[in-house]
Amino acid sequence: MQRGLPMQPTVVLLKEGTDTSQGKAQLLSNISACLAIAGTLASTLGPRGMDKLIVNERGDAQITNDGATILKLLDIVHPAARTLVDIARAQDAEVGDGTTSVVLLAAQLLKEVRGYIEEGVSPHIIMKGFRQASQIALQRIKEIQVSVDRSDPERFRSLLIKCASTSMSSKLIHSEKPFFANMVVDAVMCLDQDDLDESLIGVKKIPGGGMQDSLLINGVSFKKTFTYAGAEQQPKSFRDPLIVSLNVELELKAEKDNAEVRVEAVSDYQAIVDAEWEIIYRKLEAIEKTGAKVVLSKLPIGDLATQWFADRDIFCAGRVAAADLQRVVQAVGGSIQSTCSDIRREHLGTCGKFDERQIGGERYNVFEECPKSKTCTLLLRGGAEQFIEEVERSLHDAIMVVKRAVKNGEIVAGGGAIEMDLSAHIRKHALSIPGKTQLVMTAFAKALEVIPRQICDNAGLDSTDVLNKLRMKHANGSKWFGVDVDGPEGVRDNMEAFVWEPSLVRVNAISSATEAACLILSVDETVRNPQSEAPNPGPQAPPGTAQRALRGRGRGVPRR
Repeated sequence: MQRGLPMQPTVVLLKEGTDTSQGKAQLLSNISACLAIAGTLASTLGPRGMDKLIVNERGDAQITNDGATILKLLDIVHPAARTLVDIARAQDAEVGDGTTSVVLLAAQLLKEVRGYIEEGVSPHIIMKGFRQASQIALQRIKEIQVSVDRSDPERFRSLLIKCASTSMSSKLIHSEKPFFANMVVDAVMCLDQDDLDESLIGVKKIPGGGMQDSLLINGVSFKKTFTYAGAEQQPKSFRDPLIVSLNVELELKAEKDNAEVRVEAVSDYQAIVDAEWEIIYRKLEAIEKTGAKVVLSKLPIGDLATQWFADRDIFCAGRVAAADLQRVVQAVGGSIQSTCSDIRREHLGTCGKFDERQIGGERYNVFEECPKSKTCTLLLRGGAEQFIEEVERSLHDAIMVVKRAVKNGEIVAGGGAIEMDLSAHIRKHALSIPGKTQLVMTAFAKALEVIPRQICDNAGLDSTDVLNKLRMKHANGSKWFGVDVDGPEGVRDNMEAFVWEPSLVRVNAISSATEAACLILSVDETVRNPQSEAPNPGPQAPPGTAQRALRGRGRGVPRR
């Protein structure tokens, strides 16, 4: 018997069928997946970007060029590529704009260092260089960003309009920029300037009409709710009405299917019915005593209550959406009551004017001239539903950009100007650093140029020629020169051309893109667990037998 070390037993760690991929090949595969996503989004960037028409499994079509929306609709399953989906969503939630830019930038960072990975450079050296370059870029933005003087309201408003216009320049509504930019700025200035909660800007989509028929209601407006008999006899217009907001059901309750009431005489049954009517009449009288002329409730208001209010010249609306009712309270004051007893004057709100009006094919309840108005409603008009939805997404981006400009007040020039300046600055700094980090930082600087290059490509300009001009301008100290898609030169001073955006948009995009690139570079192995498979119906069963058997059961259908 041969002496030596005892045989080690084989240890099975992972479930049978688990797929593992690792090493350099896996890292390069992840980079290729990210580049494929960037290739899909690249043509949507800039003022001449194209739109994507995406059809889901139900056949619903959406037309958009918003990066976060496209990635959400594409339903990407590649695990590494989902990182780019996450940074696009984070950019959308945080600053609202720059979702396409952040994905292109992250993918371009990976593309620039793919050659170094193939040659065996450690990913940790690349990640260290990226983080250093990112810090230099963010520091440079802080140095050159332009702070806006808020003391002059007219100039500050002008700045906000220019930021909103820049955000819309690549959207479907770019032809109506002045109209919608003013509307967006008015909407943001309606909000409480301390928290600027954009969810208090209601958006209602009404098919029909043109874009110019869109309205900004400085108050609250919502579609006429489901109404019962008697609603048409109610008054539809008031001046300075008292408004009560309820979370109470004003309807005769139907008995439950399994309810059982045992009575000895008919009079006992009548007493039960009378008690039910007594309860609802007591609620209605309590509401009337408050002096309210407009009654809104989150829960149904039945035909009895509707007719009762109509006889007393009171307007009521039941089944009001929770978000709409919350915005009514923000605008008119008061609070939502969960009981009809003990409603006092401080619980009621008021507005200067309430009316029900026809807008397109729908009727809308409109509350205007609200004393505490910290909310507003955008009524969007347009031909196709997909068009109105894209207008809504475009306005959301513009609202978020204006909100950030109000909160921060620092701006930079758009159109690739800030990226070109950062690229020149990082290149210059990289020359002072020895070793491989210099190459990585130069790659970072080159990756930043993807934004102006893609804007040129999408506009049909010669990107090589335009980038050479921009490099020369930035080398000579003209830090705000960017791409001009309209002029013959192809370049211009975008600060003077009023192509402005909040510096926070770029700060967030560069930080997120760097983190995403470093995250993907740090992954060297993917472990994919096997999916649980459906049970096999057996070799003796002909094809389709299992499906037919399943369809036949459970609904009273006999098996054949």
